[in-house]
Amino acid sequence: MVKSELGDSIVWHSLTIEDVYKKLSTGPDGLTGEEASKRLQQYGPNSLPVRKPPGIFRIFLSQFKSPLIYILLIAALFSFILMDYKDGFFILFVVVLNALIGMVQEWKAEQSASRLKGLLRISAHVHRDKKTVQIDASKLVPGDLVMLRSGIRVPADLRLVHASNIQIDESLLTGESVAVEKEITILEDNVPVSDRKNMAFGGTVVMTGRGAGIVTATGIKTEVGMIAKVLAAAGVTKPPLLIRMEKFSRDIGFIVIGACSLMAIVSLSRGTPVTDVFFLAVALAVSAIPEGLPVAITVALSIAASRMGKRNVIVRNLTAVESLGSCTMIATDKTGTLTVNEQMVKRVILPSGDIFDITGAGYVGEGEILLLDGEHPGPSQVVLLQNLALNAAICNEGSLFLEEGSWVHDGDEMDVALLSFGYKAGVEPDRIHNDIRIMRMIPYEPKQRYSLVYYTDESGIIRVSAKGAYEVLLQYCYDMQAGGTRVPLEKKKTDEHLRLLTQNGYRVLAIAKGTLEEMPKGSLELEEVCPPLTYLGIIGFIDPIRPNVREAIRMCKKAGVDVAMITGDHPETSFTIGRELGLADEKSAVVTGSELDAIESLELPEFFERISMSRIFARVSPVQKLLIVDGMVKNGHFVAVTGDGVNDAPALKKANIGVAMGSGTDVAKDSASMIITDDDFSSIVAGIEEGRFAYDNIRKVTYLLISTGFAEIILFTLALFVGLPLPLLAVQLLWINLVTNGIQDVALAFEAGEPEAMKRKPRNPKEGVFNSLMIQETIIAGTIIGLIAFAAYVLLISEGWDEYSARNVVVLLMVLLENAHALNCRSEYRSLFSIPLKNNYYLIFGIVVAQGIHILAMMTPFMQDLLDIEAVSLHTWISLLAIASLIIVSMEVFKYVKFQNKQD
Repeated sequence: MVKSELGDSIVWHSLTIEDVYKKLSTGPDGLTGEEASKRLQQYGPNSLPVRKPPGIFRIFLSQFKSPLIYILLIAALFSFILMDYKDGFFILFVVVLNALIGMVQEWKAEQSASRLKGLLRISAHVHRDKKTVQIDASKLVPGDLVMLRSGIRVPADLRLVHASNIQIDESLLTGESVAVEKEITILEDNVPVSDRKNMAFGGTVVMTGRGAGIVTATGIKTEVGMIAKVLAAAGVTKPPLLIRMEKFSRDIGFIVIGACSLMAIVSLSRGTPVTDVFFLAVALAVSAIPEGLPVAITVALSIAASRMGKRNVIVRNLTAVESLGSCTMIATDKTGTLTVNEQMVKRVILPSGDIFDITGAGYVGEGEILLLDGEHPGPSQVVLLQNLALNAAICNEGSLFLEEGSWVHDGDEMDVALLSFGYKAGVEPDRIHNDIRIMRMIPYEPKQRYSLVYYTDESGIIRVSAKGAYEVLLQYCYDMQAGGTRVPLEKKKTDEHLRLLTQNGYRVLAIAKGTLEEMPKGSLELEEVCPPLTYLGIIGFIDPIRPNVREAIRMCKKAGVDVAMITGDHPETSFTIGRELGLADEKSAVVTGSELDAIESLELPEFFERISMSRIFARVSPVQKLLIVDGMVKNGHFVAVTGDGVNDAPALKKANIGVAMGSGTDVAKDSASMIITDDDFSSIVAGIEEGRFAYDNIRKVTYLLISTGFAEIILFTLALFVGLPLPLLAVQLLWINLVTNGIQDVALAFEAGEPEAMKRKPRNPKEGVFNSLMIQETIIAGTIIGLIAFAAYVLLISEGWDEYSARNVVVLLMVLLENAHALNCRSEYRSLFSIPLKNNYYLIFGIVVAQGIHILAMMTPFMQDLLDIEAVSLHTWISLLAIASLIIVSMEVFKYVKFQNKQD
């Protein structure tokens, strides 16, 4: 039995296979079933801890974690103490309604996220009791001998003991898009994870070949498990909306307490009974505290979340909606996010030096071959390109064909990419093998780094098609194709072609052909047969950029959002992609993980300066990605991190907002606040736009509620200081808030986004909800409404109206004023008359309904008695409506003066 601490410090990739067997007490035949059972009890199942989704009751309780909710609950408590049950129950109703809306939305989001998870159980072929059996991967233990073949997911960390043409896609762990060729050679101790070619890591996918490995780590001890540990330790950053609303709620609380205290002092000085003073303070608190704000915010975020869903963004937490709209930096993964995670032939250089650009993306036969100046190749060039594509298609183990309107492919990604190139060149790869007879194939092996196909065509001549590493294949090329003839090989010239591609981050293959008089006996490898080959050209592969990414990044820059690419891929490849996307112009802008390691301390200004100045980070480890994101946050950015792999999870959790790809790992999705279902970077930009729309609508709702509450305080303050009776009763205040804010604030949350939202720079992350513009508009609008209502009240009282009748008119006037003001709140910047009604029919409907409800209440005996109101004449209503329109005129003048230059 091995020790339980096994694997914590052993450097498996530096040991011989015999030493691995010895340390794990195993051998070439693996373990016995009995020994495996004992080790399973000792080590536990080969699985990672799964985060249990929150229950619906827990989600419901989480809706109450808001300072604004606390203020409302305190107000309700005082209402009950004073036996003002109407106010108390109304406030509680608002609070519970808000919690229910938030609970339903977040519960639906969690269910959507859960449905995205791949719940398929992973199985493993393991050698036990001297025979190969298939078991659940969770039952693997250290020392097991696992069989690997193309198409399967590696079930645990393995030290390879056999590798035959095996290539593994490790992009989810390292971020590199190209599959890694594996071998069993012993490596140095300090080799990074991305270069441990004799190891296979849990969660990665075998693309080609076969192999076998001894399990060295399971569960939390694997590379994936160690990332999970870092993830668990990473702190959670508060979303911007929560930070702003906490500050806003504290400010509102202080203002309300101050206003109520002032009113109480004045009232007590005039001999008003203490009980009446306390009721007055509660009434003012009810009018000043925006009871509808929590509901309106939740509705605004819910609407935005629903709109995001239609744009392929699933929101798991409502506050994440606004967080994405607040971001000033997107730190994105490259593979699968900016690129399609599929190899493509992008550059071809013929021996003559002609360079061609290949368009299209993905494993399809659609696209064009163009010269770099955009012109189509001439007839002689087409012949050479087809000759190159023909031999690449013959020396090929993949398949790509059109079936019922869809392209179907199988095999090594490089082979499929070559077939795609063949279709674009016009050689129809799916029919080539009908015209030839393959005599022998030498498959690609990592050691030899080339592949050969010996075949005959209708001429009966034995021909050879070859592809492989440039430096290997060129050793056997004696001439090269130039025009319609063959000329002596100019290696200095072709070496320059190679340098041109490799320095721009392309993965390269050379193509050659040859003929033989007869098939040799015995070995057919180039080292033995060495047929005279003719060099046909060099092909550059790259993981192509997604079609909409360039435009999405351009929109980000226009919106003032920086984009940084963080990847584990090669610096040259990263720079090539970054340059095409406009992220960098010089290679000096690329920062590698080793360069970050060279900085003595991560607290030095040099580290933060490198983070601030760079937009491409290559060859970085998962821990370094976390540090980069942390550095961006400390540099003052609100960071949105995108990713799909396990290696992205710590940074996803550390960021202000984590955005996982729908096709990514479950670990990444569990760490993120949002999931992009189509893996398209442009969907993130759509999410930013919807986030900004949502925040704008929250501001509109806040503007409406605070300005109307401020107006009511102005009205009360002026009436109290001039010695007039209370202009409104507490129940009338509550009613006004209900029919002017209870419907319209929610309706404002449905307002369509303004086109200027993505043209404005991001808000300063430290800026509160109440910036200078909202303060100005709130004070002006609130003061005007308060003054109009106060003037009407003074006029009525001075003309001998009794308090009952005067209050009745003031209640109606306040309803009309605040309903009219709701139209002003449709935009902080634009004229009301420039906003189409179709942008928000809900608000128009809400205003009409609210006015209708109040008119009905004035005519209903029960409501008349409850609210101390009565019906008025049509003439009075029209006169008050005309007076109420002054608030629209006033704010239109303000917007014109404030923004006339921008609107012009």
